[in-house]
Amino acid sequence: MSIKVSDHVLQRLREWGVEHVFAYAGDGINGLLAAWGRADNRPMFVQARHEETAALQAVGYAKFSGRTGVCAATSGPGAIHLLNGLYDAKLDHVPVVAIVGQTNRSAMGGSYQQEVDLLSLFKDVAEYCEMVTVPQQLPNVIDRAMRTAAARRTVTAVIIPADVQELEYSPPEHAFKMVPSSLGIAPSLPVPGDDDLARAAEVLNAGKKPAILIGQGARGAEAEIDRLADLLGAGVAKALLGKDVLPDDLPYVTGAIGLLGTRPSYELMRDCDTLLVVGSSFPYTQFLPEFDQARAVQIDIDPFMVGLRYPFEVNLVGDAKTTLARLLPLLDRKKKNRRWRETVEKNTARWWEVMERRAAVEADPINPEYVVHTLDAFLPEDTVIAADSGSATNWYARHLRMRGRMRGSVSGTLATMGCGVPYALGAKFAHPGRLVVALVGDGAMQMNGMAELVTAAKYWEDWEDPRLIVAVLNNRDLNQVTWEMRAMTGAPQFLPSQALPDVPYAEFARSIGLEGARVEKPGDVTGAWEWALGADRPCVLDFVTDPAVPPIPPHASLDQIEAAAVAVLKGDSDRAAVLRQGFRAKVQEMLAGHTGRSGPKGRTGRRGHTGRTRLAGKR
Repeated sequence: MSIKVSDHVLQRLREWGVEHVFAYAGDGINGLLAAWGRADNRPMFVQARHEETAALQAVGYAKFSGRTGVCAATSGPGAIHLLNGLYDAKLDHVPVVAIVGQTNRSAMGGSYQQEVDLLSLFKDVAEYCEMVTVPQQLPNVIDRAMRTAAARRTVTAVIIPADVQELEYSPPEHAFKMVPSSLGIAPSLPVPGDDDLARAAEVLNAGKKPAILIGQGARGAEAEIDRLADLLGAGVAKALLGKDVLPDDLPYVTGAIGLLGTRPSYELMRDCDTLLVVGSSFPYTQFLPEFDQARAVQIDIDPFMVGLRYPFEVNLVGDAKTTLARLLPLLDRKKKNRRWRETVEKNTARWWEVMERRAAVEADPINPEYVVHTLDAFLPEDTVIAADSGSATNWYARHLRMRGRMRGSVSGTLATMGCGVPYALGAKFAHPGRLVVALVGDGAMQMNGMAELVTAAKYWEDWEDPRLIVAVLNNRDLNQVTWEMRAMTGAPQFLPSQALPDVPYAEFARSIGLEGARVEKPGDVTGAWEWALGADRPCVLDFVTDPAVPPIPPHASLDQIEAAAVAVLKGDSDRAAVLRQGFRAKVQEMLAGHTGRSGPKGRTGRRGHTGRTRLAGKR
């Protein structure tokens, strides 16, 4: 029986093991939509509210599943809408394939309605991009798109004109200028040469104060990194995309690095004499050691990404796990000068005490640090966490401790707003039996998070574990940008650009059949988390938080502190609260190590606390 090109496309995706396609309909893919109907919705068509969020859901799915994400959209406007999500995938090295419609071949070049030069449009974002004009190009184009995305951890795109989708499929023949194809991809792991490994070992063995920085490329090499840190007596800092690679309850893991990072990570880089970077392209050179301070080695699977950010003495191109397994036998155990490791562990322990103290600082009405710090104690060890871009990322980076099988991610390189809820939805389709939590600011929630609550309402009953908690840090301010203005340019808050309306997020969630509660008092925070964790469906917690709590890191430069102070003195609309909260937060560093800690209004936020109070709007 003959089948159409559109039928074959879906068949080939199934043969590649694709189970979900995150998409939005349009007439440019009508042929594919009809084929989905004939295929009993296999792979599953997951209907997003917008093509951008469909692409971001595919990114979240790929990040949390380790598989290739697939998204689909119509021609013209639909294809253009995909771009933000696709660039997020490209810059974070995540495999995503986009299937995109196009106008009929007969209309191309005629300035037809919704006609866009898609090959040019996707030229920069997609490493492989091809338009199918005859059936015989398949299955090769689909196969190359899937194989390239997976092998190179990147974005690929397949453009299929609407009339081609309706053609009868015929495979490539055993003939001149035909390109047959086959399924599958065999993993290929590059391994550094023995001479390069020996050079790297010499550098690492010579060091007395070693530091390790890991990123997402170190995932899968946890045991080797643990052994490496033990042999060298090293501390381990984490780029934000590598936050979930090693658990934070290991005493030598100093946490995140950079503007959103921790003080012990800053101190680790400031004082080390040897640096090993594994699977990370962390971009901020100023947070790495001074150039003449440390000898450095890098390990990365991608030869295009080595030699960046720092003057590395040895660059090893290879898979992290395999490379470290070959490097470990060449390293000497550091029997002397274990004081370096003890200092790292002491600094790290003190930092977590600082975080507890900062979370306990009273604010008006709720300290956002307290919200996230309280959550930390309740999370199951297989939770998946998606943090949006904004000040919420600060609290995710500093207050949530990864442990067990917990996974977490952010839009690391593009740092796009509005990724949190779509990432969380992608995670639920990747892991329908696990709790997923999205931490988002009110700006990101208004941008597209509220719309994607509709997607959650559409699909939650299909999930094994229906819990998806969206925590909105509602401070009525585009807070990260506000603080960047203060710290980087010395400019006071510009209300016309920064002030946000107070939207009833929880009420909206309840109106579409989800759960929701507005939390306006510090005393209600613990009870809110307990209630949401016990909910039988997705839930929105609208935490009314104080925008004056500073996200500026405790190791902020003097110039940044002076600039922020100048901005406030110039007449910042929130100047009194900013000065008060900034002083209170800074004082906690000096008080760490003393007793008498307590949460806001006497609440500690620890598991087992009783005395829950009413939540505004809770059912």
